Amino acid sequence: MKYRKLYIRLFVPFLAICLVFSVNTFHSVCAQSQPQSYHWYVKRNNEHRQPEADEAQALFEKYDAYYVDKAHADNAEDKVLYLTFDAGYENGNVAKILSVLREKKVPAAFFVLKHLLLKEPSLIDRMLQDGHLVCNHTMSHKDTSAMTDEQLAAELNGLASIYKEQTGKEMPRYYRPPEGKYSESNLRCAQKLGYKTIFWSFAYADWDNDKQPDLEAAKKKVLENTHNGAVILLHPTSATNAAILADLIDTWRAEGYRFGSLDELTGA
Repeated sequence: MKYRKLYIRLFVPFLAICLVFSVNTFHSVCAQSQPQSYHWYVKRNNEHRQPEADEAQALFEKYDAYYVDKAHADNAEDKVLYLTFDAGYENGNVAKILSVLREKKVPAAFFVLKHLLLKEPSLIDRMLQDGHLVCNHTMSHKDTSAMTDEQLAAELNGLASIYKEQTGKEMPRYYRPPEGKYSESNLRCAQKLGYKTIFWSFAYADWDNDKQPDLEAAKKKVLENTHNGAVILLHPTSATNAAILADLIDTWRAEGYRFGSLDELTGA
């Protein structure tokens, strides 16, 4: 009996220590299994040179992700820009943007959400009739960087399915992560689903309808940061963008730029 009591006195604390260690180890392993999330951004240089992606470049090359046209580097004679728009809804300015693009004969890519597909089918038809690409910005605009493969597949495939039902066409396999949030697993999953992930080399604070940038200041910012091979992200709900886009296009053309398609950017 004496030895049994001694055994209990020694074993119980030992067991408690083991349990604490096991729980901590479990949490550590789980934490390590969570994907590392990144928020895409680029460092502007105001020298009309392509920004560097630093450590993201290796991931982008591995998983078919793009933010700039490396084939049209800073000193290339052929000067090209890629206009892209993230479109979640219509407030009158999306139609204005489309009118400018039609007038100027400029191709663009529109990354759309479920809401725009369902609520504004005539706008989608107009985009297609004018030769624009209508691409995947997910169903819900949620952070996809921490999603499982199944969740991301549901976001992308769900939108593509609605698009096909409405247009009779397959949605182009270009995907833009909401808010630029991504992870390696996110990029890998998109690639497995056949998508090329499209980021950008220029964007600015144009999305808040209640805090629209000054027209001249906005034009100055965009033009100062233009460079060869740029993937330019604009929000077509912006009243500022609707007002300055024609002038921007004219200025870009005067500077020798042409406008390319994402198919050219990715070599599709």
